[in-house]
Amino acid sequence: MVVTGLPWADALLFGLLGLVVGSFLNVVIHRLPRMLERQWADECTQYGQDAGLLPAREAAAGQLAYNLWTPRSHCPACARTVRWHENIPVLGWLALRGRCAGCGSRISLRYPLVELVTGVLFWFCASRWGASATALAWCGFCAALVALTCIDWDTTLLPDDITLPLLWAGLLAAFAGLTAVPLSDAVAGAAAGYVSLWAVYWAFRLLTGKEGMGHGDFKLFAALGAWFGWQALVPIILLASVFGALVGLALKAFSRLREGGYVPFGPFLALGGLAALVWGPARIERAVLAVFGLA
Repeated sequence: MVVTGLPWADALLFGLLGLVVGSFLNVVIHRLPRMLERQWADECTQYGQDAGLLPAREAAAGQLAYNLWTPRSHCPACARTVRWHENIPVLGWLALRGRCAGCGSRISLRYPLVELVTGVLFWFCASRWGASATALAWCGFCAALVALTCIDWDTTLLPDDITLPLLWAGLLAAFAGLTAVPLSDAVAGAAAGYVSLWAVYWAFRLLTGKEGMGHGDFKLFAALGAWFGWQALVPIILLASVFGALVGLALKAFSRLREGGYVPFGPFLALGGLAALVWGPARIERAVLAVFGLA
């Protein structure tokens, strides 16, 4: 697949596409958890149970259409609808100077950062694989990990709506020859990724009586195994564990840990997956072992 015939131009176009996709990911990050909460609240109501999930105002509005497309993007403080030119990736935020044009409320810096990170990742995929189906497949992989990282950090949720399609996409990409991972290795990676964290979860629960991670982590690790093969699981989990521990210690030192003292593990699994994409699992493993003087 050739877009312009110029590698640098194709990479630039992919980067611009990434900015647009990043803008959409901001909507997914914000709305998908709320959509799931509404769904759970409706299911609880059907069974005559107290949902206890939504604020009264949101529960009362539960019958209104709310999805990734409706209602239009608006300021959560003053409900002013965001105009089309204010939605231009990065430039819209800069033009507004990070504040709502209506009420002056601060707009999180994370919005342009998500757009920029997604744009850079798309550019990287096109630079590495050209304007190809392989590049598009890895762009989808990156977009899913960006969304999962932010959602898990905010809510400790790793929605099946993203993790399961990511898992199946990895298996299909291997079947189609888009990832250079044999299908047998992808299937083994998916199985090993799920079972390994499932076993850790139950061992921790039996020893402490507490839950150390959520089931979404199993599914995300299984998806990474499908995309990279079983051989990449150890490097990915090593990197995720090291960075997770460092961030946890830093948050504890600055008294920024959440109630219960937990740190979501999904963002660090996603970081391990993106690192494996950029540098390769073998290089990650050597780097981590070198840090501990084991290389």
